[in-house]
Amino acid sequence: MPMRIAVMGAGAVGGYYGALLARAGCDVTFIARGPHLAAIREHGLHIKSYFGDFALNPVRATDDPSRIGQVDLVFLAVKGYDLDQAARAIRPLVAGDTVVLTLQNGVDAAQRTAAVVGAEHVMAGVTYVYSAIKRPGVIEQTSSFQRIVFGELNGVRTARAEAVLEVLKTTGATIQLSTDIRRELWGKFMLMAALGGVCSVVRLPVGRFRDVPETRWLLATCIREVFAVGLAMGIQFAADEVEQKLHVVDGLDPDSVVSMQRDMMAGRRFELESLVGVVVRYGQELGISTPVNRFIYATLKPCFLKAQCMP
Repeated sequence: MPMRIAVMGAGAVGGYYGALLARAGCDVTFIARGPHLAAIREHGLHIKSYFGDFALNPVRATDDPSRIGQVDLVFLAVKGYDLDQAARAIRPLVAGDTVVLTLQNGVDAAQRTAAVVGAEHVMAGVTYVYSAIKRPGVIEQTSSFQRIVFGELNGVRTARAEAVLEVLKTTGATIQLSTDIRRELWGKFMLMAALGGVCSVVRLPVGRFRDVPETRWLLATCIREVFAVGLAMGIQFAADEVEQKLHVVDGLDPDSVVSMQRDMMAGRRFELESLVGVVVRYGQELGISTPVNRFIYATLKPCFLKAQCMP
């Protein structure tokens, strides 16, 4: 019997991976809203992908999780600013053995979700993929990679994690089961928080500032501050972790624009709190100085507050 899966947040990430699961024969219901939901219901879900285009029609989709019933796996793929509301909304989906897999940018999504649905249900994950909603009902995936790393919060390789691993492998993406998912989360977070903050402040593609000495110093210092906070949290980083992240930045397409910057410049809500804000708050709690991240947070906060008031 196929695993019953609900995708909470059928956008760029959830919609893409959910579509891959549905194409592989999994029993998938998408939870979406607004014009995107209307287009999926009327015309199906269309994927434009580096790995090949395809479409799903008909598609089970709703804006009301309570109408789905209990499932085996909840793919929780909303943005960080919608996470708390989404966690409350998925409670009707959660049975005794349901797994809720968090896939947000940042490092606190699993804990926030666990506070609502119970830690026993939660696994944490990170994904590496470039995708976006091109228009309602159409998701465009452009990267030559598609990878998910996930695991139990306590690092144990459990039977249920193995079952989720086998299901996710049907997507054709690269799937890894980690026994140190906190390390994986913080490894990505170092880059996402620093790039999200600096890109949003300079409002330029990566290639326009990474070789400017003063701005490169700003980016490197952001990464070092996240590194210091992570070490204080007990994360086992590599000794050259900061240099590794700068090397990744140097390898990015010069025209790369990160999602936080894209959302901010479009006047949409953006993940300031889940990325830069977390660095500042954890730094204060642990007594770790984060002056550059504090500056970026203060600089972007007015834009963040304005976007929060938009309909």
